[in-house]
Amino acid sequence: MNFLSHYYFDKSNDDANVVLGTVLPDLIKNASKEANLYPQKNEFLFLGNPDEESLLRGWKRHLAVDLLFHSSNFFLEKTTELKLLIKPIVEDTAVRPSFLAHIGLELLLDHLLIEHNLIQVNHFYDKLSAVKQESLGDFLTHCGLKDQSVFFKFMEGFISSKYLLSYQKLENISYALNRICMRLWPETLNEKQLAALTFQLGIFKETLEKDFMEIFDEISDQLSAS
Repeated sequence: MNFLSHYYFDKSNDDANVVLGTVLPDLIKNASKEANLYPQKNEFLFLGNPDEESLLRGWKRHLAVDLLFHSSNFFLEKTTELKLLIKPIVEDTAVRPSFLAHIGLELLLDHLLIEHNLIQVNHFYDKLSAVKQESLGDFLTHCGLKDQSVFFKFMEGFISSKYLLSYQKLENISYALNRICMRLWPETLNEKQLAALTFQLGIFKETLEKDFMEIFDEISDQLSAS
């Protein structure tokens, strides 16, 4: 799941450190794809510091949500459906339609949460801004992230740009998908292909909108039961 979908499960949580923890794995990967951190394997390192314990709790929540989402029938069915729609658009490129369908589904779920007023994006950014940099830095040190300057520069830009607000428009989701593809393949989608992608995302959205809350309800129930 993407940032806002992860936030959905903790949107009422008053602990800003937990909220940041729920998106921290993806923030770190976006800042530095070489970073591989596994704080959940050394939980004792964070004991005794409430802020770090909360960050770890959020981190583990992120892992649990992703596992439930990616192993769900919903994920399999929806990505298969979207893949069929976008496959003709990328058939003459190196872009894998299965990858594009995977990320496209996640961004559309964020889009629908915003559109249906189920989350407040500005509240999400307020929570991230409320986390003390010193506590986050200590957490990352215990995680083994040595050079933190790249991460903090990325996070500062992530918060100040409020980029996720752009997901309110489908054409911006196509643009974001193309940017993600640029990290993996040298050939990107041209303007005609981007327009076709936006069109197909719109068609898929009409179907997805009918039952998209099922996956959030399903995961919420499983989290509560665990």
